Amino acid sequence: MKKLLLLILSFGVIHQMMAQEPEDALRLSWNVQSGTARIQAVGGAMGSLGGDITATFVNPAGLGFYRTGDFVFTPNYTFGKTGATYLNSKVNSTTNKFAIGTTGFVWGSNDGRKNRSAAISLAINQVADFKNRIEYGGVNNQSSYSQRFLEELQNNNIKDGNAASDDFPYGTSLAFRTYWIDTVGGGTNGNFQFQSRAPIATGLIQQNTVVTRGGITEFALGFGTNINDKLLLGGSIGVPVMRFERETEFAEADATENQNNNFEDAIYRQGLTSTGVGFNLKGGLIYKPQEYWRLGFAFHSPTIYSITDKNTAEITTNTEIYQGKYASTLEDITGAPAEFKYMHITPLKLIGSASYVLREIQDVSKQKGFLTADVEYVFYPMSSYFTTDENGYNDPATKDYLRSLNGAISNAYKGAFNFRAGGELKFTTLMVRVGVAYYGNPYKNIHDEEGSRLNLSGGLGYRNKGFFIDATYVHAMTKDVNIAYRLQNSPYYNADIRNTAGKVLLTVGFKI
Repeated sequence: MKKLLLLILSFGVIHQMMAQEPEDALRLSWNVQSGTARIQAVGGAMGSLGGDITATFVNPAGLGFYRTGDFVFTPNYTFGKTGATYLNSKVNSTTNKFAIGTTGFVWGSNDGRKNRSAAISLAINQVADFKNRIEYGGVNNQSSYSQRFLEELQNNNIKDGNAASDDFPYGTSLAFRTYWIDTVGGGTNGNFQFQSRAPIATGLIQQNTVVTRGGITEFALGFGTNINDKLLLGGSIGVPVMRFERETEFAEADATENQNNNFEDAIYRQGLTSTGVGFNLKGGLIYKPQEYWRLGFAFHSPTIYSITDKNTAEITTNTEIYQGKYASTLEDITGAPAEFKYMHITPLKLIGSASYVLREIQDVSKQKGFLTADVEYVFYPMSSYFTTDENGYNDPATKDYLRSLNGAISNAYKGAFNFRAGGELKFTTLMVRVGVAYYGNPYKNIHDEEGSRLNLSGGLGYRNKGFFIDATYVHAMTKDVNIAYRLQNSPYYNADIRNTAGKVLLTVGFKI
């Protein structure tokens, strides 16, 4: 564990253009299954069901059930509350957001034979929505954020004041320039020891605010075919477009308000904008062993992203009568906002599924409903970073940095199973649906990290004369952690995050 923490604590300082951490990899892969209102109502269980444009993004074999065409449009609105508990103090924040979900066209065809059909789809899907706000704070008399900077200097064997001032522009150098950390008296340049100016023993009032925006939208082209109404095969090509913005502000202040202890407060602001485009493949099959049963299997290849990060950082420290108030930014050192281009690979996914269709016949208007379930496995340690010559950062230092980062990801996360299930009852033109989804813990728990997601859903649908409309409500409960800073040799604390959100989806469509 100590070795892993050392790796994590070194991130962002090995190369002045990098600031990735293991959490950045998890953000791109720990997502719930999205889809039309109909599919969301049954928990997102889609692997063996078919007959919905969502199959493009889950199991493209399900497109093979189409014999005609559809156009669908899915707006949605989410209202959520996030509670964060840190050092026995809880803070709540709210977030509301509107988005366009699964939307697109399906073109189905029948070659004239009763048991053969094929379809292609062109669709977009909201894979992830990053809009959120987390706030937490408390009184800490065990550690300070500034100790992270001290450990970075120690881990890199820095004893020179010029190196401390210039070589770590994401944070440590800014803390040194503003006297949040300082040299120990009596030393000489080249043989300095360093100390924190924060009065830890008498307590620090700490507060962290994290605001995120953006999301992942995937464009996909899918194909599915039905062979003898027994075996369905399909595949799709996906192009996800990602944008992520994060603004963090961590502050710690002297809890005693003593004006003669050479520390009033320090504020550390960081900004990150990540943009990228990826590529992936999905393939699957659905087999009907008996009239009422459908069994499905799908494979999602890793997504390969090309990403550009732009970072900003600023520290302001007030050391009262010692040095007064100073501010320093990343641009003071680098001359411009830091930019880094790299490649990222997300984990693969495997999905096994089964459905039981009540009165399974080709005339779907006479079917009475279904029960369906998916089991999904995601191998989160597979996430990794790399660069190419085209990225311009393929030097040995960068390779060593990314090798360490990938090792930390492998040690921080584990594979996890996700479960989705739901059902529908059909009353001529009206459908009633319920569902549940559980997404397992991706953390190995090296520092009491634990995360999970539980979605409960229900909805109604109406279909008549080529027109359909579906409405769904999803109640989502997420458990996660946020860690403002990690330390190798001193205590540090997680903020336990509990997010509760309600999501309303409406899918409108018609036959084409």
